[in-house]
Amino acid sequence: MTGTDPTREAAPSLTLDWISRPASAERPAVVTGAFDILHVGHVRYLKSVRARGFPLVVGVESDERVRAWKGPGRPVNPAEERAEVLAELACVDGVFIISGPPSAVHWRQYADLLAPLRPAALAYTEGDPYAEAKQRGAAELGALAWELPLTLGRSTTATLGQLARSL
Repeated sequence: MTGTDPTREAAPSLTLDWISRPASAERPAVVTGAFDILHVGHVRYLKSVRARGFPLVVGVESDERVRAWKGPGRPVNPAEERAEVLAELACVDGVFIISGPPSAVHWRQYADLLAPLRPAALAYTEGDPYAEAKQRGAAELGALAWELPLTLGRSTTATLGQLARSL
């Protein structure tokens, strides 16, 4: 046994492409997600992360990754446009797009992706199916793990359902 980690060697990697780089070199709080149709739940979540005092950097999942997880009709908006909208929010200091195979969801893959950012914290919402992975990734990175509440009844899926019923 050489001490190498087989999950790290065999796993497909993720890449990060900056849309808007943060001006500060300070360690950021990082959040990741689809952010398909921006709604008040997203804004409240992002503002509450930023209010904790660190620059806020947002990772937007690529179209291929969102489509694989949420179905063929998603995302509604392309990754570049989702990132552009997020970059214009006053509470957001930087935005990047996460690309890679949809199967790349292991906490080590995210830790490897985020390591160059030296995150101070990784934030996620309660009920996030990847909460445990994000906690493990945060621990690996020496970052805090913050679980924040959802804004009940506000989600892209709920918004799309309401639009479909109104047509």
